[in-house]
Amino acid sequence: MYNLSPENHIIFPYIPLSRAIDRRRLVRGHRTAGMDTDRIVADLHAHTTVSDGTMTADELVDVARETGLDWVAITDHDRVHPDLSAPVVERDDLRVVRGIELRVDAGFERLDLLGYAVGHTEALDAEIERLQTDREQRGAAIVDAVEDRLGVDLGVEPRSGLGRPHIARAIDESSAPYDYAGAFDELIGNDGPCYVAREVTKLERGVELLRDACALVGLAHPFRYDDVGAALDVARELDAVERFYPYGRAVDDALVERVAAESDLLLTGGTDAHERTLGEAGLTAEAFAPVRERLPNPIAESP
Repeated sequence: MYNLSPENHIIFPYIPLSRAIDRRRLVRGHRTAGMDTDRIVADLHAHTTVSDGTMTADELVDVARETGLDWVAITDHDRVHPDLSAPVVERDDLRVVRGIELRVDAGFERLDLLGYAVGHTEALDAEIERLQTDREQRGAAIVDAVEDRLGVDLGVEPRSGLGRPHIARAIDESSAPYDYAGAFDELIGNDGPCYVAREVTKLERGVELLRDACALVGLAHPFRYDDVGAALDVARELDAVERFYPYGRAVDDALVERVAAESDLLLTGGTDAHERTLGEAGLTAEAFAPVRERLPNPIAESP
């Protein structure tokens, strides 16, 4: 399904031209001080305490409203937030998209897929249950390894949604001589002595599950992968690619824009919020318009 041979990789390190809007104009999705047309209205990548975020869904909605957003997507890792009753819900004046960030094994690397406006299917629910069981078992193994190595009690109980950020925060708050970043660098990072791998979904299976359940499926943060070209080759077979993202470093946005134009992909974006900050990245009203066309109408929901 995916042609990932080296000769097909794009080696230059990120807006489709069809669907009624010339998406070359959407490059203007960055904010410029004092220009309301550059206001970010949609942050489509955020996490809650259901996975590795620090905000509950209600807190995230409050922060989104305070930030001045019109739309926000809750995209927890390998999980659909149980407190959202429909693929898109409306809480007062804020629209909340029920999403998911699903990690998949592409063979050459593990990638993150973003599914938006998730509906429940038997197959996706079963895979999520399998992944959450694996997360719980893997988290327990990492905690045991850290506690044995450091001689500390982290006070972390295995549970659904448990991830390494939770463990890193616990290490930071313990008597261990590591802060949050040091916990990853020295202990639980991919090459660390306490790292335990997860059993993630295969790429083609993940795409199939999300296509059956979601309004659109995209590739998250392409410049966070070791092989950007191969990752973007996978994105070519999806609906969208994350264009606006706070990498904290310079990236070649033109590559994603070119791939999106060539493959008629929608452009998404968001903060990837794990703490209490939203709107660092996202879509202006103009940039969000073609994405909005693919999302179902919201259903009014009480907080």
